[in-house]
Amino acid sequence: MTTAPSIAAQPKGKAWHSQSAEEVLAQLGSAATGLSAQEAAHRLATNGPNELKEGKRIGPLHIFFGQFKSVIIWILIAAGVISGLLGEVVDAIAILAIVVLNAVIGFYQESKAEKSIAALKKMTAPQAKVLRDGKITSIPASGIVSGDILALEAGDLVAADSRLLEAASLKCIESALTGESEAVTKQAGVLSGGDIALGDRENMVFMGTSVAAGTGHAVVVATAMDTELGHIAGLIEEVDAEESTPLQQKLDSFGRILVWVALGIVALLFGLGLLRGTKPFELFMTSVSLAVAAVPEGLPAVVTVSLALGVLRMSRRRALVRKLPAVETLGSTTVICTDKTGTLTVGEMTVRALYVAGQSYEVTGEGYGPGGEIRFEGRKAEARHAAPLLELATVLLGCNNAHLVEEDGAWKVIGDPTEGALLAAGLKAGGNRERLEKELPKQHEIPFDSDRKRSSVIRRMPDRKLRAFVNGAPGVLLERCTRLYTGAEIRPLTDQDRQHILAHTTAMAKQALRVLGSAYRDLDNASPADLTADAVEHDLVFVGLTGMYDPPRAEAKEAVARCRSAGIRVVMITGDHPHTATAIARELGIAPGDDVAIAGVDLDKMSDDALRQRAPRIAVYARVTAEHKLRIIRAWKANDAVVAMTGDGVNDAPAIKGADIGIAMGKTGTEVTKQASDMIVTDDNFASIVAAVEEGRGIFDNIRKTLQYLLAGNCGELLLMTICVVIGLPTPLLPIHLLWINLLTDGLPALCLAIDPIDPDVMKRRPRRRSERITDRHFLGTMFLTGFLTAGISFVVYLYVLRMETPETARTYAFTVLVFAELLRSFGARSETKPVWRISLFTNINLAVVVCASFGLQVWSQHNATLGRFLKTSFMPLADCFLLLALGAIPLVVLEMVKVVRNVWRQKRN
Repeated sequence: MTTAPSIAAQPKGKAWHSQSAEEVLAQLGSAATGLSAQEAAHRLATNGPNELKEGKRIGPLHIFFGQFKSVIIWILIAAGVISGLLGEVVDAIAILAIVVLNAVIGFYQESKAEKSIAALKKMTAPQAKVLRDGKITSIPASGIVSGDILALEAGDLVAADSRLLEAASLKCIESALTGESEAVTKQAGVLSGGDIALGDRENMVFMGTSVAAGTGHAVVVATAMDTELGHIAGLIEEVDAEESTPLQQKLDSFGRILVWVALGIVALLFGLGLLRGTKPFELFMTSVSLAVAAVPEGLPAVVTVSLALGVLRMSRRRALVRKLPAVETLGSTTVICTDKTGTLTVGEMTVRALYVAGQSYEVTGEGYGPGGEIRFEGRKAEARHAAPLLELATVLLGCNNAHLVEEDGAWKVIGDPTEGALLAAGLKAGGNRERLEKELPKQHEIPFDSDRKRSSVIRRMPDRKLRAFVNGAPGVLLERCTRLYTGAEIRPLTDQDRQHILAHTTAMAKQALRVLGSAYRDLDNASPADLTADAVEHDLVFVGLTGMYDPPRAEAKEAVARCRSAGIRVVMITGDHPHTATAIARELGIAPGDDVAIAGVDLDKMSDDALRQRAPRIAVYARVTAEHKLRIIRAWKANDAVVAMTGDGVNDAPAIKGADIGIAMGKTGTEVTKQASDMIVTDDNFASIVAAVEEGRGIFDNIRKTLQYLLAGNCGELLLMTICVVIGLPTPLLPIHLLWINLLTDGLPALCLAIDPIDPDVMKRRPRRRSERITDRHFLGTMFLTGFLTAGISFVVYLYVLRMETPETARTYAFTVLVFAELLRSFGARSETKPVWRISLFTNINLAVVVCASFGLQVWSQHNATLGRFLKTSFMPLADCFLLLALGAIPLVVLEMVKVVRNVWRQKRN
């Protein structure tokens, strides 16, 4: 018994298309009559079922514990545990409650298990027709093996990658793999050359694609994970390991610095205390207080809540975020790699131009719907144009097997997308499909094939004569024409007429239009057997030209311009032909006039390092596969770019998974792509992506100023504690004071800062680099200045009161003035450049309410015995409260004056 080599032994990308059908069958140990049932069973047992392997599911526990990866979270856990061991139960409960709250919010947002490969499995055919023992039989697609002969017909899902043995008017829709909506005409001949793009392999059919028209037989050359669809599944699994987002990296980096700073200060002060003879237990308690002072306990909750609120705001702008950190990552984006079809373009073939009787017409409207009209010289075509337009429309409708249906308010095509576009244009030009079918009944059809490059339909005219309606490639069709329809008459076609028509064809092609010619011929009555292509398709009357393409979305050009002004590079990655991709890119402003697309076959010749060096200079990639897209993403990331990848097809899923932020289209996106993404755009609008970038930048700004507000407060606390310990004074703040400040006095205003309105100029700034720290020189300068001011005021008050009162009273005054300073400073923290009097209080009324309530609570703590015992504070006269409020305003006033000076200096420098 002869067996085929195992699937695993068949090399990926083997050039089956460049071998003859006989050679392929011989290599696979098969025949045109198919395998025997016994041989098929043996191969199935040897190589396994024709199923995609499903990746390991991520369980709820894995997602929950994944929320504890941050360094800052572990610092908080350590602080909470130590506080509990030392008897500070309230401190421990409060700190650990923050940790749990942060984990619960993150878990809720990310609890959906990954289903990318499971969704891919749904795209495969459940049943398939194969030749077994010389007979066609229907079997589960999982039972298909290499060497099986598939029997294909319109409506079938292709069950495995196969080499065609025969094809009769066979057309396949391969958008799942290539992203292009246009049906591909298939043929069984040998294709020369090994470097042929996936979308150009006309003698191959692929798993997961569908048959739009015609019939064929094909021998299976690859099954399961060795198919092109399986290769994509493997790529998704390969990039499945999640990388940290830029924000997570910055916060973790900051957390590590914070650990060493805190440990350094604690070790220094512990050593000084031992030299002075201070009791170790007292030193240990002081060290715990310093550790609590150093850690911004409210930071994880503030960041998580800020991102969660960003998710809510983005949903209102038609962007659904699946993973919390993706909100900020989008704001950090420096490069958006976007698929063309369905993202930048409508995703439906649309006729844009007509040429008939020597006149050129524009066709408006998008897609297959009836919206739009025929325009001549910028205005709606007048009645005098009706006759020639109807003549062309009759050919477009007469030689057409497509049907248009309306589903849920959207028009869709049943049949070939190109014929659907011709049908929509014919209706706009005045044609009536129902009347035509009734008055000109169809008698015979000569289907399109790649050798003739044309198709014909013979219909019976009202006078009982036959007429052939022909559509095809203009050059080939013109060779078969001898007469010309001019609108007024039908006359002989001259050489000058041919040159004129070909010039129009070239002009339309330069506009990235796919051009078809239309013609007809009256025939003598004949039997169907006599109506062959050679007998019918000659001495034709040339009628006109039709130019179509997948048009750019109306809002995409403006969105690309907004990206450019925001310093974001837009790169087009498509499976379409290079000249079409380049034309669309130029129209949208993505590529300059002299730029050309890089094809997938060119990428195969580049090493990863060469691609990394050239990537910043390439704006358009064409005829690329899923693997190419992933390589492009990695090349940009190697250039320190924060990369977003948008798309809707299965072929986009690996790159979407591998990008820093993967964006799927909600309407046209496959389930695979959606599950691989971080964010879903519900209206498939590129402009919504740009709006989400704006939201992301605003969120980062809010997180940054919130972080600065929190750290400046911690810096002030540390300085105050350190100064007092160094000079030998009693501890000015107890752990409960520090926790109160960090969680309530700082934490609540910080939450309000996190939801501050977005700066209107945020999209006029350059994007941040991946390597840029969240705590830059300006950030640290402001933080230390603020800390010095708040610590200075608190120290002066503490020292003054300590000379006249008990340490408990002095602590109460130092604690209160520090709280007042922090609360007042929150108003200035809303902007790094605008002084407080230029920011409307009513744009963040929540902050004003929180500050007023915190003031009241702080004053009440000095006049309520229960709260006083909890906070370990003593009574304070109301007059002293107002005095401390005035002193607490000093840091705010100084910081606002610094802003004014900086702005003046910046203006002079510019």
